[in-house]
Amino acid sequence: MSIEAALPATTAPREAPQARRRAVPPNGLPLLAREDTWAMAIALGLVLAATLTFFAGSRFFGLAAVSVPGWSGAPGKVLAGLLADPRGLVSLFALFLATFAVAGRVMGWPVRAFAAGFAVLFLLALVVTVLGSNATLKGLQLETPLLALLVGLLIGNLAPLPRFLHAALRTEFYVKTGIVLMGATLPFTVILQAGPLAIAQASIVSLVTFVTIHLAATRLFGLDPRLGACLGAGGSICGVSGAIAIGGACRAEKEHVSVAISMVIVWAVAMIFALPAWARHLGMAAGPTGAWIGTSEFADAAGFAAASAVGDERAIKTFTLMKVVGRDMFVGVWAVVVAFLSITRWERRATPGGERERVAVGEVWRRFPKFVLGFLAASLAVTVTLALLAPKVGAQYAKEAIGPLKSLRGWAFTFTFLSIGLTTRFRELKSFGWRPLAAFAVGVAVNVPLGYWLSNSVFASYWLGVK
Repeated sequence: MSIEAALPATTAPREAPQARRRAVPPNGLPLLAREDTWAMAIALGLVLAATLTFFAGSRFFGLAAVSVPGWSGAPGKVLAGLLADPRGLVSLFALFLATFAVAGRVMGWPVRAFAAGFAVLFLLALVVTVLGSNATLKGLQLETPLLALLVGLLIGNLAPLPRFLHAALRTEFYVKTGIVLMGATLPFTVILQAGPLAIAQASIVSLVTFVTIHLAATRLFGLDPRLGACLGAGGSICGVSGAIAIGGACRAEKEHVSVAISMVIVWAVAMIFALPAWARHLGMAAGPTGAWIGTSEFADAAGFAAASAVGDERAIKTFTLMKVVGRDMFVGVWAVVVAFLSITRWERRATPGGERERVAVGEVWRRFPKFVLGFLAASLAVTVTLALLAPKVGAQYAKEAIGPLKSLRGWAFTFTFLSIGLTTRFRELKSFGWRPLAAFAVGVAVNVPLGYWLSNSVFASYWLGVK
């Protein structure tokens, strides 16, 4: 993957001479220029709108939340059913295009190119979703997320993509929106119960994996410590976002961040297939399997695809608790640690007055992935709403409001996996050499068995109890 393709559009470094060494743009991005802000606004807005339309008696969200029924044989009957009443597909496309385009305009995207590209992306998502509903492919564990990734990889590596399509490949934005929507489908009481446990397991994994990858990169393979930090963050915290955030904290070269992102994608794609297969071979239950995936996958989107391949909603829930509530929240803490190490050991910079630069405590908040707060807010809002309703009305709300949100979540993740595949170029990965790959592989060799032991033995009793 090229450097420009690897970095999300909102974090690609500027080309001004004084900023070329920065891995991420200046820290003071306005609130409305941040992807996290708009991902939360869109997802929480959808939760609110679904709730209000439910009480108003409107069926708009039920109409827009298109789902494809399972089928076998020829797909003609399914396609005919979808096209017989196109209002659902038109509403779904219009809903996503309108919300994403408004956000993109404020964030400075080329909106016309985005709209054209998103139309193509939506059509690809529709094709993939129809194929993913086929009984034969489901039997082969090729669910929609995996198919989206495979189709994206196939197209992206065999054919040149039109320029306008790149404007719509907003992987980080789609996955953050999907994760906040996921919060609406996960009761806040479960999050409260799992929070301390997930954070405890995440603390062990984050510390051990980061230190392992960094030591392997710097001591075994002689890589720059800043590259080692980016690799360690990508493997131990939250994948691409972690590599970008830590790259900014230690003033890494943009090539360091690009290499780390590429390693995350390579291993994350491999783990999408490997972890569910190993879990089935080992006879693991769905709950511990999801927690293991949340512990040992490197990217949120890839982890969701792997958890979906298990074929049990409990795996998705425990993955989310482990990855989002547990590991993703560590990015701010590691940013402070890495910034401190960079200033005191790797760079030895001094201020004009001769004193060492200081690392502000506010770095934790500045680097904290804000979309996690949106995930918690969505969960809390839906949980409170259900608690206030009579059981019969609550069951109806879960079906007519939360059900469509779950469907919209699935579409957001399908856009994510297609974007990952379409922007991954395997032929370009070899240009990075073998040492970053080897350093990351050492971390994988430690992380995967550690995650299995913690999920299937140490904390198994809790993960087995998640319903």
